Amino acid sequence: MKRRDFLKYLGTATSGLLLGARGRAALAAAAAAPAPSPPVSGGATPGAAAGLPAAAGASAVAAAAPGTAALDASPGVAAGVIRIGMSAAFQGTNAGLGTEYYRGSQAYYQEVNARGGIAGRRIEVVALDDHYDPIPTIRNTIQLVEKDRVFCLSNYVGTPTLTRALPVIKRYAGDDLLLVGDLTGAQPQREPPYASQVFNIRASYRQEMMALVERLWTAGVRRFGVFYQIDAYGRSGTDGVARGLARHGARIAAEATYRRGAAFDADMSVAAKHLRDASVEAVLCTGAYQACGAFVRTARDLGWTVPISNVSFVGSESMSRLLLEHGRKTGRDYTARLVNSQVVPSYAPDSTLPGVHLYRSLMEKWQLEVPAPLRDPKYRVEPYSFISFEGFINARVIVEGLRRAGPAPSRRSFKAALESIGQLDLGIGAPLAFGPDRHQGLDEVYFTRLAGDAWVPVDDWSAVIHV
Repeated sequence: MKRRDFLKYLGTATSGLLLGARGRAALAAAAAAPAPSPPVSGGATPGAAAGLPAAAGASAVAAAAPGTAALDASPGVAAGVIRIGMSAAFQGTNAGLGTEYYRGSQAYYQEVNARGGIAGRRIEVVALDDHYDPIPTIRNTIQLVEKDRVFCLSNYVGTPTLTRALPVIKRYAGDDLLLVGDLTGAQPQREPPYASQVFNIRASYRQEMMALVERLWTAGVRRFGVFYQIDAYGRSGTDGVARGLARHGARIAAEATYRRGAAFDADMSVAAKHLRDASVEAVLCTGAYQACGAFVRTARDLGWTVPISNVSFVGSESMSRLLLEHGRKTGRDYTARLVNSQVVPSYAPDSTLPGVHLYRSLMEKWQLEVPAPLRDPKYRVEPYSFISFEGFINARVIVEGLRRAGPAPSRRSFKAALESIGQLDLGIGAPLAFGPDRHQGLDEVYFTRLAGDAWVPVDDWSAVIHV
């Protein structure tokens, strides 16, 4: 299908992708606009590590040789490469999210490629920047599928972006297009009509927020306030809070919001004062690291010291870096009584989990930066982070699916391979499980607090709640 015809289809479809004259105008502009900037691909460098798939043997390499190109029938699969498409925020106020997600997955792909790839094919990531904006995400998705002809999509970042891309992905259901791994715990990709084309690896925001509510309630909190990004992401997290409180016959005491893209220097005093004046005893945030960091900074500057929590998407390390740097300038502590939920276990150096050891060793070995065209000069990469660890796990799952799909993988065989993963030990303390009726691999939620400049597991909730 031609790109312009497809955009015309989106403008008239009733899928809810975009509504009204503004939506139609945006799609018309997308059709008339120049093509997005050329994609940036990740390559490979020699190296090896334990715990990865063995290098392909001579027969596997021969099967992938140019003389047998007939085997390479699926989009994104060529004689020596398998291309995976990624759209994420690499620049701007949310640069840390896409950057770290990319770095984590690329650390594993680099090592797999160095060991011979998958049946002689290296994995190449075609990455595009969407600035955490829905419209570029739509354009990027179309480019990745129609122009770059990727095998599958992976590592999309954000709810407001992915929810707009889902109808586009759905349009390619007949081509067996899949999205495997995404940095969002929202519900749309977990439910019909999109769930069949999406393999979620992480737990959902609903699971994170309901677990946070339960722990805080058990510790004695009764009046819950919420601070959230006013879009599909923020509403998804707030829905989880409401569901968790409903179990106890309670409701959210007060709400405050902010607009997507807010920076750390934003004044959040209206939101903080509103929640404080409602006498809430804990604030549960659904947002990104700069805006949520700004809220914490403002609340503490007002002398308001209630517990404040965030879900995994926030970018814990990026948020704490901002708060710690600001604290050193002002002589104040902005890190007390912060609790963040995570969907991967702690990556602390003293962890006994083999999956953590593998992650740390490959992150240290490859020392990855995103390619120069995607790089935000203002963002400093994190040596390790929960988000890069999650991206690393996503890559491991994709490699496992490709390995099971055989020497000449098709999109259909790849889906069947993923659904065949009944129990996969990733060395993270909980097995990943997929099936024909289960497209979410993990359900675990972990809780962390700041100790100095490190996020560590919460071992005493009463100490977090009561100073």
